Amino acid sequence: MTAERTRLTLLQLAVVLGVSGFLFFFGIGALGLVGADEPRYAQIAREMFQRHDWIVPTFNGSPWLEKPVLLYWKAIPCYRLFGVHDWAARLPAAFHATALVLVIFFFMRRFRPGSELDAAIITASSAAVIGFARGASTDMLLAAPLCVAMLAWWAWHRTERKLWLAAFYALLAVGTLAKGPVSPALALLIVTAYAVLRREGRILLRSLWWPGFAIFFAISLPWLVAIQMKVPEFFRVFFIEHNLQRFGTNLYQHSQPFWYYIPVFLLSTVPWAVFTVAALVEAGKDAVGRVRNHREEGRESESRDWLAVFLLLWIVIPVLFFSVSRSKLPGYILPVIPASAVLTADYLHRRRVISRGQMMVHSLLCGAIVAGALLVPWILMREGVPDQVKTVIILSTGAVAVGVLIAVRKRGLPVLHFVTLVPLILALVFLLRFAAISEAGSYPVHGLIVDITQSARPVDAQLRRLGYGQMPVAVFNVRRDIAYGLNFYRNHPVSYYEQGGPRDLPYGIPASEHVVVTRSGNADAVQAAVGDRKVTSLGVFPPQRLEFFLVSGAK
Repeated sequence: MTAERTRLTLLQLAVVLGVSGFLFFFGIGALGLVGADEPRYAQIAREMFQRHDWIVPTFNGSPWLEKPVLLYWKAIPCYRLFGVHDWAARLPAAFHATALVLVIFFFMRRFRPGSELDAAIITASSAAVIGFARGASTDMLLAAPLCVAMLAWWAWHRTERKLWLAAFYALLAVGTLAKGPVSPALALLIVTAYAVLRREGRILLRSLWWPGFAIFFAISLPWLVAIQMKVPEFFRVFFIEHNLQRFGTNLYQHSQPFWYYIPVFLLSTVPWAVFTVAALVEAGKDAVGRVRNHREEGRESESRDWLAVFLLLWIVIPVLFFSVSRSKLPGYILPVIPASAVLTADYLHRRRVISRGQMMVHSLLCGAIVAGALLVPWILMREGVPDQVKTVIILSTGAVAVGVLIAVRKRGLPVLHFVTLVPLILALVFLLRFAAISEAGSYPVHGLIVDITQSARPVDAQLRRLGYGQMPVAVFNVRRDIAYGLNFYRNHPVSYYEQGGPRDLPYGIPASEHVVVTRSGNADAVQAAVGDRKVTSLGVFPPQRLEFFLVSGAK
């Protein structure tokens, strides 16, 4: 490698790290934990950390067996270094996403030289990658090792170096510790489909490497055996209920129509969706042409590169697999998004120009990102958008769209990736720094709108301001993510008044004096639920339409 190329590589790496650092880490703690999974996983990791237990995940002291242990293993050192904070629980996903982007950079540098920077930037800036890289969930911890495993398999397929095949098996084992058998299952389906399409069964047979199996089991089995020995119901709960039944039934109420992942995939690839669709269409035509030539001419020359076809299968197979599943969530298809980014980068790298229609749609999509960010506060606060704000949104959208279009028309494709980052950066900075309010109606509430309307963190902060930081808390007729969030931020179990709440939170009205968090206007329902116990209003929290009551102890 010449000194000039070394400098170029270092410069490119600096750009990749800078982009990833901003998109994955900027304002990572500006928004409190949201949804049910983030606070629950963060609390499980905290309990393992406090008990110094690396084997049995627990939630409120009881074994929690729905997911494997990798996320908690990664969160524990973060807690040890930085303390138990919500943002510390998100660091494992952010670091995994960064590692994934770097691997894609070096993979493309080896197999598609000249497109490595573009591929890394497209991957890092895809909506799903940004979103899941900033979440304390298992999705990125599965997607990153699984995607790197598939790239390692391709590297072995092209170079015959067993080191890559060993890495393939090792990374599948890491994916198994992140989310279970879905990691090797998807890999097997993709490799099998590729071998079948090429009509070369030896590709699959040679991939089934016995030293690789030994590596896989050496990494994944120790914890599986240890948890089974400590908690005998692990196999039933994890493998039967949370893998087989989750796939084949609607036990966990995540049912969606068969076509659900089509819009999810398109939204996940924003802002690159228009080029991703074009790349998929081209790869599909290429796959059909190669199969026809295979039939007519016999085995093709090994010099012909099937990477685009491999990436196409990597995208299509998991989407079809999870479309068949009765349980559907957006994060399930996260492993296909890096593949679509690589395919898109390869597509753009091979084209000297892009059509005017594609560029116009892409520019409008970039403008829509800014418009969406400006609309978020009004949507979350459930308020009408003032006319002057509508004008600002329209002008901003048009300015961004026109700016992207002119920049690419004047400078060409080399600037496409960088100008596309501009609306993403503007959107993130606005939402995580400037979209704040100082009051909600006549009630003093300060903070970022996305935080005070979506997270339990400001709810807990308000309870502490009222002087009830140590008081037991129950919830009544609220979203379950409020209960999980309060559970984490107060580090104490939160009970449900009504039946039908989350199965891993206690049910029942506490006998001792406690605070109940409920929807605004539920005073009569709270009184009816507790009978003759004294109920005192403590105030309201308008951003989430919540009300607080102090309930006296049982007589």
